[in-house]
Amino acid sequence: MNPIRILIVGAGNMGRAHAYAYDANPGFEIIGVCTRTPESRDQLMSELPEGVAQYNDFDEALTGLTPDAVCIASYPDTHFPYAKLALETGCHVFTEKPLAETVDQCRELVDLAKSKGKALVVGYILRQHPSWIKFVEIAKSLGRPLVMRMNLNQQSYGQQWDTHKQLLSSVSPIVDCGVHYIDVMCQMTGSRPVKVSGVGAQLSDELPPENINYSHLQVTFEDGSVGWYEAGWGPMMSETAFFVKDVIGPKGSVSIVATEAASRGQSSSVDAHTKTEQLLVHRSRVNEAGDLEQDDVLLELEDEPDHDELCRREQEFFLQAIKGEIDLTEHQESAIRATIVVLAADQSFREGKTVEL
Repeated sequence: MNPIRILIVGAGNMGRAHAYAYDANPGFEIIGVCTRTPESRDQLMSELPEGVAQYNDFDEALTGLTPDAVCIASYPDTHFPYAKLALETGCHVFTEKPLAETVDQCRELVDLAKSKGKALVVGYILRQHPSWIKFVEIAKSLGRPLVMRMNLNQQSYGQQWDTHKQLLSSVSPIVDCGVHYIDVMCQMTGSRPVKVSGVGAQLSDELPPENINYSHLQVTFEDGSVGWYEAGWGPMMSETAFFVKDVIGPKGSVSIVATEAASRGQSSSVDAHTKTEQLLVHRSRVNEAGDLEQDDVLLELEDEPDHDELCRREQEFFLQAIKGEIDLTEHQESAIRATIVVLAADQSFREGKTVEL
């Protein structure tokens, strides 16, 4: 099989990480990079092989290069139009999350990919992480219902805050990051989300009133499980308990213990966001005297990939999907399901009422 000729859109944190992954994978050949301005791709272009084309306009890049595949790592409000045009042009598509801004748009892209016989993969990076896979596996053994507690607040400032302010013009933190953790909760419960409540606040006079930089959701599942997720961006955010990944069930609990990643100064580190370090497993079974039968166990997995390695695994998954070696049905339906929940949370906050799904 000849290398997949790929066009990369976006050269921020994720665009660069995916570009490094494609460059390291002989199954791909980077033929172009597209960003809004030349300055935004200067660093990436200096690190790629000579001969990679540069574009400021996505339509022109598609027409001029006719790639086999497109990687979309631009701002969330571009994901749907870029993915739709790429699929209509006959390209396979890898897109960063969220898949689209509405549920109908998500479904339209999935249906279009199927009708064109093209792979459509969404960047759910935690699905590639061995420790997160183990986290989900242990959570499934804790009985039902589950209580799932998760957050990822980011104390961003300087250039990071500038990037977040631009993101906030098209997406709230609960939507942008929440899809990862709702997807994890759905995997853990294997149950259907039925009810969502959301709250939010705007904590900066640098933002328009509608651009909410702090949000929190609560979701109830059909099996009685409940979960919450919290996300906030900005220089005002606290770094106390900003990294919580904790699941409780009748048979015990499992928690991600990321001492280094959860330490002060790490909340805006992209690499820290996927670190696990250890899993703390607690079992609730007691003996006749009422004492716990088992001591808590700290699990350390030998395979602890960093952010760039996870991106390499994502792109290997994409390559397998392009080759037809993976059925993407569950992957795509999960992306739609997570989008339904986070958009319902956003709606709940703005309308001041719980949303029934």
